[in-house]
Amino acid sequence: MISDATNRHGAVPVQTRNARFTSADVADFPEVTGREANWKLTPVDRIRDLLDGPLDGSAYSVVAQPSDGVDVRWVPRTDPRIGLAGIPEDKASANAWSSFGTALAITLSGEEHTELVVGRSEFGTLPRAAHTLLEAKPFSDSLVVLDNTGSAALVENLEILVRDGARLTLVTVQDFAEDARYVASHFAQVGRDATFKHVVVSLGGSVVRVNPSVTLADTGADGELLGVYFSDAGQHLEQQVFLFHKAANTRGRVNYKGALQGAGARTVWIGDVLIGPEASGTDSYEQNRNLVLSDGTRADSIPNLEIETGDILGAGHASATGRFDDEQLFYLQSRGIPEEEARRLVVRGFLIDIIQRIGSAALEERLTAAIEAELARDDR
Repeated sequence: MISDATNRHGAVPVQTRNARFTSADVADFPEVTGREANWKLTPVDRIRDLLDGPLDGSAYSVVAQPSDGVDVRWVPRTDPRIGLAGIPEDKASANAWSSFGTALAITLSGEEHTELVVGRSEFGTLPRAAHTLLEAKPFSDSLVVLDNTGSAALVENLEILVRDGARLTLVTVQDFAEDARYVASHFAQVGRDATFKHVVVSLGGSVVRVNPSVTLADTGADGELLGVYFSDAGQHLEQQVFLFHKAANTRGRVNYKGALQGAGARTVWIGDVLIGPEASGTDSYEQNRNLVLSDGTRADSIPNLEIETGDILGAGHASATGRFDDEQLFYLQSRGIPEEEARRLVVRGFLIDIIQRIGSAALEERLTAAIEAELARDDR
């Protein structure tokens, strides 16, 4: 097993993402206290059983319609591709890795554009581990949607291999039931002249934590990491994003947007971008924007940028959290639009910017309707 975005440096806690300890064995990790850098903003007590308790690693029900150039099947944990994209850097991820029996493998090989929706709604309520492997063969062109609904107490590792010249858009939709708890680590390796768009959509669930780690591993790799989330009363939605420019002449964009409404609504976004010593010619930018819709909410937004070479095209980061723009509301109301409808238009316009970049009209329509439903909730 190899890990490019994170390397083993011993068991000493560190802040820098590429220096964190990594292991696929849960026994190698100490007990999580909630004071660790990668857990201090997470409600650890609400997911304690997922961190170190027993997990069911058996296969679960999946709904998918494979087509030409798309293969979906269960593979043993001895599959030689497992471990190539990355290795766990936290105990929850390692617990799932140690527990899974078979992995769901999705292989994409068609050069004609294909779209695949994988429906997953029968995880059950008992603690479960899952391992998903997604491989985009050289020069393939695909859009894959992992559509997560229903109840769940799930820890998942998702490995993504984007081979040379491939184009892949991966959308993970977290539209779980209100009681669901979901902790996921995504590991991606992007090859030479390959293009990878990674989209995280988090709407439903009690605690949802999705941490993508993407390595632009070869020359000309392009990575776009997008996210949209809407946190309601008592809901915790978290993303810890890591983009590693390992090779020269790579391009990266990170753009996450979220909204919060209702007492106790909480979001966490941590964005780490590392430009390595060999990544000359890098072009990178990350940003996070949060829109607060009511009192009693909290949004943590922490962008980090580390540059280990002086020969880059550009790099930057930004973060902002705030309430409605009064000028926008005034403008809409001056055109005869009632205040409540004006507020909905502002929020819709704020979030739709990310949704429209997905590239699937059907999914964009569904997510727009889901945001409308969130705005219509009376839990402020």
